[in-house]
Amino acid sequence: EQRDTDAFTPASSRRTMRFILMMTGPAAKPGQGIEAWPKEDIQAHMAFMHKFNGELKAEGVLAGAEGLDYPPKPRIVRATRERKPSVTDGPFPETKEFLFGYWIVEVDTPEQAYEIAARASAAPGPGGVPLNMPIEVRQIMDAPPSLD
Repeated sequence: EQRDTDAFTPASSRRTMRFILMMTGPAAKPGQGIEAWPKEDIQAHMAFMHKFNGELKAEGVLAGAEGLDYPPKPRIVRATRERKPSVTDGPFPETKEFLFGYWIVEVDTPEQAYEIAARASAAPGPGGVPLNMPIEVRQIMDAPPSLD
């Protein structure tokens, strides 16, 4: 059986389940985030992420991955009664956890998604020590749950 290794092939043609793996964490205090790490540690962290994404693509499970901007730049948007965008600052400082990035993977079992999440969690931080950051794993639903 020949496997399609194109990372952006729809799940229906290759795999049975899609999961989003979300890299979350607390907001860093000013001067304590990744921007405060030594340059070599930032480079090592980014090299790990590029290599990890390449491995997932080569394994044929990567459907998408993105790093996200973090506070204070994101905005919250809601529709007004006129269906125009109402844009406000957010998430707000009282928010405990922020979404820093995500991967979408297409796998055969939830356990495979958990294994991939554990690999991502071990990304190196300052001094090369694994961050063991929390990765939230949620299945992407193909349809709403049945109301039977």
